[in-house]
This record gives sequence, C-alpha cells and structure tokens, in this order.
Amino acid sequence: MAKGEGAESGSATGLLPPSILQAGERQAQEKKEPKKKQQLSICNKLCYAVGGAPYQMTGCALGFFLQIYLLDVAQVDPFSASIILFVGRAWDAFTDPLVGFCISKSSWTRLGRLMPWIIFSTPLAIIAYFLIWFVPDFSQGQVLWHLLFYCLFETLVTCFHVPYSALTMFISTEQSERDSATAYRMTVEVLGTVLGTAIQGQIVGQANTPCLEDPKDLAVATEDANLTHSATSLRETKNAYLLAAGAIASIYVFCAIILVLGVREQREPYEAQQAESMPFFRGLRLVMSHGPYIKLIAGFLFTSLAFMLVEGNFALFCTYTLGFRNEFQNLLLAIMLSATFTIPFWQWFLTRFGKKTAVYIGISSAVPFLILVALIESNLIVTYVVAVAAGISVAAAFLLPWSMLPDVIDDFHLKQPHSHGTEPIFFSFYVFFTKFASGVSLGISTLSLDFAGYQTRVCSQPAPVKFTLKMLVTMAPIVLILLGLLLFELYPIDEEKRRQNKKALQALREEASSSGCSDTDSTELASIL
Repeated sequence: MAKGEGAESGSATGLLPPSILQAGERQAQEKKEPKKKQQLSICNKLCYAVGGAPYQMTGCALGFFLQIYLLDVAQVDPFSASIILFVGRAWDAFTDPLVGFCISKSSWTRLGRLMPWIIFSTPLAIIAYFLIWFVPDFSQGQVLWHLLFYCLFETLVTCFHVPYSALTMFISTEQSERDSATAYRMTVEVLGTVLGTAIQGQIVGQANTPCLEDPKDLAVATEDANLTHSATSLRETKNAYLLAAGAIASIYVFCAIILVLGVREQREPYEAQQAESMPFFRGLRLVMSHGPYIKLIAGFLFTSLAFMLVEGNFALFCTYTLGFRNEFQNLLLAIMLSATFTIPFWQWFLTRFGKKTAVYIGISSAVPFLILVALIESNLIVTYVVAVAAGISVAAAFLLPWSMLPDVIDDFHLKQPHSHGTEPIFFSFYVFFTKFASGVSLGISTLSLDFAGYQTRVCSQPAPVKFTLKMLVTMAPIVLILLGLLLFELYPIDEEKRRQNKKALQALREEASSSGCSDTDSTELASIL
C-alpha cells in the first residue's frame, strides 16, 4: 500500500513542473521561518533623503526672505505684500489636495506612480522660482507679476513634494525602515534649510539694501545727489537675489536627479491584488473621519503655525526690532546648523522614549527662549545663544510630524484594509491645513505691520512696528505652541499601540503574500490539468 502511494505520487511528480511541486514546501518553510526584513541600504536612504532638500531650500528662502524682499527690494507696499503672501500660501494649500487627487487617479507606470510627477514638475518649477526673485521694469503690474509666479511655483513644487512625501509609504513595508529613512530625510531636509539660509542669506547679505535715515527723505529723494548711489545699491541687491535664486535652482535639479536614480517605488503585497484604488472622495471621507489623523493635524497645526510666524517675521525682527541689520542671515544660519546637528539626537530620543514624549519635550523647549527674547534688551551674544537653543526645538518640529504620519496611515490600513491609494490624501491634506493657516497668519502679520505704520526703505521703523514684530516672533508663537501641546494630549497612538499595529500589519502582509502565491499556483495547476 505504501509502495502504491509512493508510485502514485511519483507519477504525479512527472506531470507537474517543479514550481508547483515546491509551492507547498515554500509555504511550509514560510510558516516555520520568519520572513527576512526588507532592509534599505544606506545608499537608498540617502538618495531618498536628498529628494527632500529642494522643497526645504526653496521654502526656507521664501519663508525667511520673501517678505523683506517684497517690502524693501521690490518696494511693494505692505498691503499688497500681504495679499501676495496670503494668496500665495492659500493657493499653495489648495493645490495640495488637488495634486493629491490627481495622484490618486494616476496609474502605475514603469517608473512608478509618484516618480513621473517629480520628473516633469522639476524643470518648470525652477523657472518659476527664478522669476519670483526678478523685479520687472514695469511698476504697474509688479504685484501681479510676483503673485503669478509665486502661485505657479507653489503649484509646481507641490507636484514635487506631495508625491515625494507619499513615497515614504512605498520605499519599504517595514515600519522601522521607514522611520530610519524618515530620520535620514529630516536630517537632509534640515541641511537643505541650512543651504537655503546660507546661500540666500550670505549672497544677499553681501549687498547692502539701501535705506533712508529719515522718512522725510522719501519726498525729496529724486532731488538728492545720493539717488544714483541708492539706485546702484538697489540694483546690486536685486542681482544678489537673482544669483541666490540661480544657485538654489541648480541644487534643486541635482537633488531631483539623485532621487529619481536612487529610489524605487514598491507596492504593498495586499495592494497589488486590488483591481483599482478607492475613489478619491470616498477615500477623503474615510481619511477625514479617522480620529488619530484629525488629532495629529490639530496638534501640529498650532505648533507649525508658531514656527512659521517666527520664520516669516524673523528677518524684519532682527533688522528693525533688535537692530541687527547685518547679522540676521548669520543668526538664521546658527539656528539651522543647531537643528541639523540635533536631528540624530531626536531620532534616538523618540526611539528610546516614544514619539509623544519627544513632542512634548522637543517643541516645548522653545518656549523659555522665546520668553527670554521678549524680555531682554537687544544683545547680540544672548541672541546667538537663543538662536542655537531654538535650533534644538526646530529640529524636533521638523522630524516628529513626518515621523508620526506613517503611524496614522498604518492604523488606518488596519481599520480599512481594502482602502488603497489613500496615502496621497493623507499627506496632501496634512500639508493643506498647515499651509492655509500659515497663509492666513502671514497675511495678518503683514497687515498688522501696515496698521502699525511700516515704512519702506527707511533704516529705522516706528516704535509700534518694533513692538508688533516682537509680539509676532515671541508671544504669539508661545501661545500657539501651548495650544498645540494641549490638543496633542488627545492623540491616541502611543508606543504600545504602534507595536500592536506593526504586528497586525505584518500578519496581514504575510497572509496576502501567501494567498497571492496560492492563487498563482492554483491557476497554473488548473491550466496544466
């Protein structure tokens, strides 16, 4: 009997290909032996991380310098400047979900679903960025010029950054590998802000923007013999801004090339089995009803606004309130270098003590130093010390939001296992709320300067303007940080929840992989028989 069974088995063996015969053995081995983790090489992580630099370089340059450029170089009146800043940021916020919608409708190509967006947006984005910093000869449509190219650039850089952000979920299926790649990314992004600050600040800082000691001189400037010298200095300042824009645009292209050549998109095993992605608006309803996502947005919305207020008004604050006209670019560099060196520390800290603890300690550490700036008199040494200390908090603000968002998406996938293609929705709306609110805050802050009596081209501003700048850079951010931390108390995904989600997702992937293998083997067997 045993011989007969062996013979029967042997006859079947002669009919079936080895791939079918080995399927059962493979599945048995998979159950006995745990799957090897999907490791990313350091080169892969670096190539992925480099892709984050363009957005941060250009965003840093625009965030720190666009307001003072419009007011003192392009000489746009404060009300028009507030319109440019608000509409540009609001439009930028609107394009994030729009681009997310378009990406969710994109099909997978040989390059992936996200990479084509990055490739085709890059050349147009650098042209638009360069033209933002160009002052046209005509004055009638100057406001429209800057608004048009600012909005155009923000649209194109969104076509780069939204797919790049969503790429976090497609470089690896391992949560630990994504966290590690995110740490690489945040380090390089902070280096990008250092580059943006250094290039823009140091090049522009070499050109002295002309100013008038007495506002009354504005009325008689055309009759003054110094007008020629003032015009020459202003022309040099405009050329310096263009040179900085060209340098940043070149680095933008270089980083995009490294990203495209060094990173490959990967699909989740269970996603590959789906015929098509979930409809956008159905996915949007599910995303916006996911509790952890809303709570994460609410917490980081206020803390992000705090740092954006400081960013948008810092150059004016240093120039007019503190009186460090020739030092603000160096102070910015000190902040960003400090942030760069402390990113690895915060990555270790969140791994050791958890992400929520890192949020509380990292972001709240800025509050004492902002209070110190508000209370002390102008002192360059103390200001540098505060700048270095503030960089530590900036590093936490850079790293933690993007490190925590994948945890929310994993939690969503467990609760909605058949809702695929929603990653761009998560990332685009996450950025949408922050950008829209920052546009409102920057528009209001520039309008506040207008109401306080801000005057273009003067070397010293009235006392109400100085006081307004101090409130915008110190007290308002403190209030926003405290509100954000209070709201963040509601965020439910702690370290224990993260570990549970990780185990559940791993089981889901293994089940999808084994079922996919079984389906393929069954189909092949049926066709042979």
